Amino acid sequence: MTKEKIPDLKALVEKAKKGDTVAFGQIYDALVKPVYRYIYYRVDPQIAEDLTEETFLKTWQNLKKYKKGKTPFSSWVFKIAHNLVCDYYRKHQPVSEINENLIDPQEHLSPKRRINVKFNQIKLRQTIKKLPDSYQQVIILKYINELDNADIAKTIGKSEGAVRVLQFRALQQLRSLLGEKQEDF
Repeated sequence: MTKEKIPDLKALVEKAKKGDTVAFGQIYDALVKPVYRYIYYRVDPQIAEDLTEETFLKTWQNLKKYKKGKTPFSSWVFKIAHNLVCDYYRKHQPVSEINENLIDPQEHLSPKRRINVKFNQIKLRQTIKKLPDSYQQVIILKYINELDNADIAKTIGKSEGAVRVLQFRALQQLRSLLGEKQEDF
Protein backbone atom coordinates (compact mmCIF):
# COMPACT_ATOMS: atom_id res chain seq x y z
CA MET A 1 0.00 0.00 0.00
CA THR A 2 1.40 3.37 -0.91
CA LYS A 3 0.70 6.58 0.90
CA GLU A 4 -1.95 8.50 -0.99
CA LYS A 5 -1.31 12.08 -2.07
CA ILE A 6 -3.53 14.51 -0.24
CA PRO A 7 -4.05 17.91 -1.87
CA ASP A 8 -3.52 21.18 -0.02
CA LEU A 9 -6.38 20.85 2.41
CA LYS A 10 -5.86 24.25 4.03
CA ALA A 11 -7.03 26.18 0.98
CA LEU A 12 -9.88 23.75 0.33
CA VAL A 13 -11.04 23.97 3.94
CA GLU A 14 -11.14 27.77 3.81
CA LYS A 15 -13.22 27.63 0.62
CA ALA A 16 -15.51 24.95 2.06
CA LYS A 17 -16.03 27.02 5.23
CA LYS A 18 -17.46 29.72 2.96
CA GLY A 19 -19.95 27.23 1.52
CA ASP A 20 -17.99 26.04 -1.53
CA THR A 21 -19.40 22.55 -2.13
CA VAL A 22 -16.89 21.82 -4.91
CA ALA A 23 -14.02 22.39 -2.46
CA PHE A 24 -15.71 20.12 0.07
CA GLY A 25 -16.11 17.51 -2.66
CA GLN A 26 -12.34 17.63 -3.20
CA ILE A 27 -11.78 17.23 0.55
CA TYR A 28 -14.14 14.26 0.50
CA ASP A 29 -12.30 12.69 -2.46
CA ALA A 30 -8.96 13.12 -0.68
CA LEU A 31 -10.03 11.69 2.67
CA VAL A 32 -12.84 9.21 2.04
CA LYS A 33 -10.60 6.16 1.47
CA PRO A 34 -8.37 6.65 4.55
CA VAL A 35 -11.39 7.40 6.74
CA TYR A 36 -13.24 4.34 5.42
CA ARG A 37 -10.18 2.13 6.04
CA TYR A 38 -9.93 3.46 9.58
CA ILE A 39 -13.58 2.70 10.29
CA TYR A 40 -13.61 -0.58 8.34
CA TYR A 41 -11.14 -2.25 10.69
CA ARG A 42 -13.24 -1.26 13.70
CA VAL A 43 -16.75 -2.31 12.59
CA ASP A 44 -18.50 -4.49 10.01
CA PRO A 45 -18.14 -3.37 6.36
CA GLN A 46 -21.77 -2.30 5.92
CA ILE A 47 -21.62 -0.24 9.10
CA ALA A 48 -18.28 1.22 7.97
CA GLU A 49 -19.93 2.64 4.85
CA ASP A 50 -22.68 4.27 6.91
CA LEU A 51 -20.26 5.67 9.49
CA THR A 52 -17.97 7.01 6.76
CA GLU A 53 -20.91 8.80 5.19
CA GLU A 54 -21.94 10.16 8.57
CA THR A 55 -18.35 11.30 9.25
CA PHE A 56 -18.39 13.54 6.20
CA LEU A 57 -21.89 14.79 6.94
CA LYS A 58 -20.76 15.83 10.44
CA THR A 59 -17.57 17.29 8.97
CA TRP A 60 -19.65 19.48 6.65
CA GLN A 61 -22.07 20.46 9.42
CA ASN A 62 -19.27 21.39 11.84
CA LEU A 63 -16.77 22.83 9.37
CA LYS A 64 -17.07 26.34 10.79
CA LYS A 65 -16.01 25.00 14.21
CA TYR A 66 -12.68 23.73 12.86
CA LYS A 67 -9.75 25.85 14.08
CA LYS A 68 -6.94 25.60 11.54
CA GLY A 69 -3.99 26.21 13.89
CA LYS A 70 -4.99 23.71 16.55
CA THR A 71 -4.79 20.37 14.69
CA PRO A 72 -4.37 19.26 11.07
CA PHE A 73 -7.71 19.02 9.27
CA SER A 74 -7.29 15.32 8.48
CA SER A 75 -6.71 14.60 12.19
CA TRP A 76 -9.89 16.50 13.00
CA VAL A 77 -11.85 14.37 10.50
CA PHE A 78 -10.35 11.15 11.93
CA LYS A 79 -11.40 12.31 15.40
CA ILE A 80 -14.99 12.70 14.13
CA ALA A 81 -14.79 9.18 12.67
CA HIS A 82 -13.40 7.83 15.95
CA ASN A 83 -16.21 9.45 17.93
CA LEU A 84 -18.82 7.94 15.60
CA VAL A 85 -17.28 4.47 16.03
CA CYS A 86 -17.38 4.94 19.82
CA ASP A 87 -21.01 6.08 19.62
CA TYR A 88 -21.85 3.05 17.48
CA TYR A 89 -20.35 0.67 20.06
CA ARG A 90 -22.18 2.42 22.88
CA LYS A 91 -25.47 1.79 21.07
CA HIS A 92 -24.75 -1.70 19.71
CA GLN A 93 -23.05 -4.82 20.90
CA PRO A 94 -20.02 -5.70 18.78
CA VAL A 95 -20.81 -8.47 16.32
CA SER A 96 -18.19 -11.17 16.12
CA GLU A 97 -18.83 -12.93 12.86
CA ILE A 98 -16.65 -13.81 9.93
CA ASN A 99 -17.28 -11.60 6.96
CA GLU A 100 -16.36 -13.42 3.77
CA ASN A 101 -16.24 -10.26 1.66
CA LEU A 102 -13.34 -8.35 3.15
CA ILE A 103 -10.90 -7.09 0.55
CA ASP A 104 -10.83 -8.77 -2.84
CA PRO A 105 -7.54 -10.61 -3.34
CA GLN A 106 -5.32 -9.76 -6.27
CA GLU A 107 -6.47 -11.27 -9.56
CA HIS A 108 -3.01 -12.54 -10.49
CA LEU A 109 -2.77 -14.87 -7.49
CA SER A 110 -3.38 -18.58 -7.78
CA PRO A 111 -6.66 -19.85 -6.30
CA LYS A 112 -4.80 -21.44 -3.38
CA ARG A 113 -2.90 -18.21 -2.68
CA ARG A 114 -6.14 -16.16 -2.92
CA ILE A 115 -7.74 -18.38 -0.29
CA ASN A 116 -4.72 -17.94 1.99
CA VAL A 117 -4.75 -14.15 1.52
CA LYS A 118 -8.47 -13.92 2.24
CA PHE A 119 -8.16 -16.19 5.28
CA ASN A 120 -5.30 -14.07 6.65
CA GLN A 121 -7.29 -10.86 6.11
CA ILE A 122 -10.24 -12.30 7.99
CA LYS A 123 -8.00 -13.51 10.80
CA LEU A 124 -6.21 -10.15 11.06
CA ARG A 125 -9.46 -8.18 11.09
CA GLN A 126 -10.95 -10.40 13.80
CA THR A 127 -7.78 -10.23 15.86
CA ILE A 128 -7.54 -6.43 15.62
CA LYS A 129 -11.12 -6.24 16.93
CA LYS A 130 -10.00 -8.16 20.05
CA LEU A 131 -7.42 -5.51 20.96
CA PRO A 132 -8.27 -2.71 23.41
CA ASP A 133 -9.73 0.36 21.71
CA SER A 134 -6.58 2.46 22.03
CA TYR A 135 -4.46 -0.32 20.48
CA GLN A 136 -6.93 -0.79 17.61
CA GLN A 137 -6.86 2.91 16.90
CA VAL A 138 -3.07 3.16 16.81
CA ILE A 139 -2.62 0.02 14.67
CA ILE A 140 -5.21 1.14 12.12
CA LEU A 141 -3.95 4.72 11.88
CA LYS A 142 -0.30 3.64 11.60
CA TYR A 143 -0.38 0.52 9.45
CA ILE A 144 -3.65 0.73 7.53
CA ASN A 145 -3.85 4.49 6.95
CA GLU A 146 -0.08 5.04 7.10
CA LEU A 147 -0.18 8.15 9.28
CA ASP A 148 3.04 9.25 10.94
CA ASN A 149 3.34 9.36 14.73
CA ALA A 150 2.86 13.14 14.87
CA ASP A 151 -0.49 12.93 13.06
CA ILE A 152 -1.57 9.97 15.17
CA ALA A 153 -0.68 11.90 18.33
CA LYS A 154 -2.81 14.85 17.23
CA THR A 155 -5.69 12.57 16.23
CA ILE A 156 -5.85 10.69 19.52
CA GLY A 157 -4.74 13.56 21.76
CA LYS A 158 -1.57 11.98 23.13
CA SER A 159 2.15 12.74 22.88
CA GLU A 160 4.31 11.12 20.20
CA GLY A 161 6.10 9.16 22.93
CA ALA A 162 2.79 7.80 24.18
CA VAL A 163 1.90 6.85 20.61
CA ARG A 164 5.17 4.91 20.24
CA VAL A 165 4.49 3.07 23.51
CA LEU A 166 0.93 2.26 22.41
CA GLN A 167 2.22 0.99 19.05
CA PHE A 168 4.78 -1.23 20.74
CA ARG A 169 2.26 -2.68 23.18
CA ALA A 170 -0.40 -3.06 20.49
CA LEU A 171 1.98 -4.94 18.20
CA GLN A 172 3.10 -7.15 21.08
CA GLN A 173 -0.47 -8.07 21.92
CA LEU A 174 -1.39 -8.52 18.25
CA ARG A 175 1.57 -10.87 17.75
CA SER A 176 0.60 -12.77 20.87
CA LEU A 177 -3.03 -13.15 19.75
CA LEU A 178 -2.02 -14.13 16.23
CA GLY A 179 0.47 -16.63 17.65
CA GLU A 180 -2.28 -18.21 19.75
CA LYS A 181 -4.57 -18.36 16.71
CA GLN A 182 -1.86 -20.04 14.63
CA GLU A 183 -1.96 -22.98 17.03
CA ASP A 184 -5.74 -23.30 16.57
CA PHE A 185 -5.42 -23.98 12.85
